[in-house]
Amino acid sequence: MKKMNVNVVGTLALFIFLLVTSLPSYSFELGARGYYWWPDFSAEVRVDGNALIGTTVDAEDDLGMDDESYPSVEAFFGIGNHHLSLMYTQADYSGAKNISRPIVFNGQTYTANAYVESDLEFRMLDFEYQYDLLDLENILAGFSLGIIAKVKYIEGEARLKAASLGYDESETFKAPVPMLGLGLHLGILADILEARAKVTGIGYSGNTFYDAQADISLTPFPFVDIHAGYRIMKLKVDDISDVYADIEFKGPYAGLTISF
Repeated sequence: MKKMNVNVVGTLALFIFLLVTSLPSYSFELGARGYYWWPDFSAEVRVDGNALIGTTVDAEDDLGMDDESYPSVEAFFGIGNHHLSLMYTQADYSGAKNISRPIVFNGQTYTANAYVESDLEFRMLDFEYQYDLLDLENILAGFSLGIIAKVKYIEGEARLKAASLGYDESETFKAPVPMLGLGLHLGILADILEARAKVTGIGYSGNTFYDAQADISLTPFPFVDIHAGYRIMKLKVDDISDVYADIEFKGPYAGLTISF
């Protein structure tokens, strides 16, 4: 009986050994990344309401909004050629001035010279999957090219308040946006210096969305990367909850990644 148990254990151990050694070896990554972005901001927004067509307003010239800077946070996971990430970004802009012309917003007319306080807020959640079509570890210090499928969920609010007129109007819009694109990774110096770029986008029914970024990352010691790059994001909204908008963000960013 003991001899049979030894044989069974030995056979099982041999089977497990052969199974494990026959499985392909996959790289594995898990981590979090934080960005801080300093974008130039431009926006033209129109909000219809009460059967009235709104006025297309320039966020800077008409409402006095200035550029802002803000963070993004991202968690990511990858195994082999498969990569998943989830990023959250919130951007809030505000302005206040005596408007130089009448503005129709959400069915109300804000008369010229009225003192108007304005807010434009965005919350964006990006769920992204990338599959590496090409992964050449022996070219330079590594090279890969992948196809990206992404859903960008956008939730925004536009608000105009004029206390002297008794108006405080706001309108929200929400949209899940499917996007496709490409991702590129280039190792420059072993695992110390790397370049990354990706672009995703889609256009349909007068709506256009695209998001592109590129950066250089330095790994001064294991598990930590320092990034510097540039990002462009454009949102053209055509009648989502009576909101029409043409918005662009573009500018440099810095980031820090901790991964295992």
